[in-house]
Amino acid sequence: MFKVFPADERELIVSGPEGVRRVALTVDALFRAADPEEHLRAAYTGAPAAELPAVLRAPLQSQEVWAAGVTYFRSRTARMEESKDAGGGTFYDKVYHAERPELFFKSTPSRVAAPGAPVRIRRDSQWNVPEPELTLAINAHGRIFGYTIGNDMSSRDIEGENPLYLPQAKVYDRSAALGPCLLVAAQPPPPSTEIALEIRRAGATVFSGSTRVDQIKRTFTELAGFLFRDNVFPHGCYLMTGTGIVPPDDFTLRSGDEIRITIEPVGTLVNPVA
Repeated sequence: MFKVFPADERELIVSGPEGVRRVALTVDALFRAADPEEHLRAAYTGAPAAELPAVLRAPLQSQEVWAAGVTYFRSRTARMEESKDAGGGTFYDKVYHAERPELFFKSTPSRVAAPGAPVRIRRDSQWNVPEPELTLAINAHGRIFGYTIGNDMSSRDIEGENPLYLPQAKVYDRSAALGPCLLVAAQPPPPSTEIALEIRRAGATVFSGSTRVDQIKRTFTELAGFLFRDNVFPHGCYLMTGTGIVPPDDFTLRSGDEIRITIEPVGTLVNPVA
C-alpha cells in the first residue's frame, strides 16, 4: 500500500513500506500504466528519501473527475424529497433500482480544489451541501487501482427544481475537491470502512454524520464498468461513488465554513468554503 502526494508536474512524494521517498514519476504515467501498483513500486524502490509536502496538491494531473449518483438509499430519499414538487418523486427511486447507474461528468482537473484550498457554492443557489464520497482511481485500461476522498459539492435547490438542471447543480468552478492523497492498494477498503463528515462554523461543529462503504448499493467494478462503456480515458479518471450522508433540509453551507471528510486509511480532506 502506498500513499501518493504530487510534488509537482514531474515527481511524486510516496509514503510506503520503506518510508517517504521522492519518486521520478508523474500522475499521468501512473494512471497510464497497465499495472499502476507495480509501476509505482518499481519507481519507489531505491528512490531518495523525502519529507511529506507541507502544502498538498490534488492527486491528479490530466484526469477527468466523474461521479455516480443515487448509490445509497439515503441519497435516493433526499433526491426524491427535494424534487417532489418538480415531479421527480419517483424518478430517483427508479434510478436507484435500475440496472444502469446514474453517472455524470463532475470536473476537469483545473476546476478541482486541492486539500486546504477553498471550494465554492454557487451564487445563484440558496441551498448548498457537501457530499463526501469514496472516490475510485481508474487507470486508462479501466482497472481500479487506488482510492481517494472526494467532495461533490451540490446545489440542492437547483437540482430539485428540475432533474435536467443536474449539471448546473453539480458542475461549476471549485465544485469538487480531492485528497489528501491517492491511496494505491491491491485491495479496496473493507466494507466496514467509515465515511465521516464534519462541518465547522466559527470553530463549532454545526453538522456531523457518517456512513459505511457497505451501504453502497452497487459494486465498484460495476460503476467503473458502466463508465468505461463506449468511453475512452487515455489518462485514466476518478469516479466518485455517491454519498450516504445528507444534512437536514434546513441546513445550507455558508462562506467561511470548514468541511472535513475522513476515510481511513486515506486520511482527512479539509476544505474551507469560499
